[in-house]
Amino acid sequence: MAILKWDPFRELQSLQEKIDRVFEDSLRSRETPSGIWAPAVDIYETDNAIILEAELPGVNEKDIDVKVEDNILTVKGERKIENERKEENYYRMERYYGTFQRSFTLPSNIETNKIKADYKKGILKVEMPKKEQAKPKQIKIEVKE
Repeated sequence: MAILKWDPFRELQSLQEKIDRVFEDSLRSRETPSGIWAPAVDIYETDNAIILEAELPGVNEKDIDVKVEDNILTVKGERKIENERKEENYYRMERYYGTFQRSFTLPSNIETNKIKADYKKGILKVEMPKKEQAKPKQIKIEVKE
């Protein structure tokens, strides 16, 4: 049986490689197989509406398109490289550029003709108001003595 000398730095290097792989895999997961990137979104509900907020930093407002068709909300657009540096070499490029598209099926309780969208500080906010009958109705309880 061969005796091997224990090298603590080899174990640290192995751990570092595993951590690097985890981070690289998580970054790759935001990219679709075709290379199109997908912006992160938050969707939450209030009493009167459903709100979608999408992170679109660096995207011009004119390059964003929001549509509702057949009860599907589609947000698409493009982030362009404005100052492509041809004289410099890139060692790493992690920001996504190019086209993107996200689609969401809307619940039946949304007033599709009253949907509003605004874009401020790199965040697209889409407000989808609920229909009147979909709002929760408060029933008052009468106390009898």
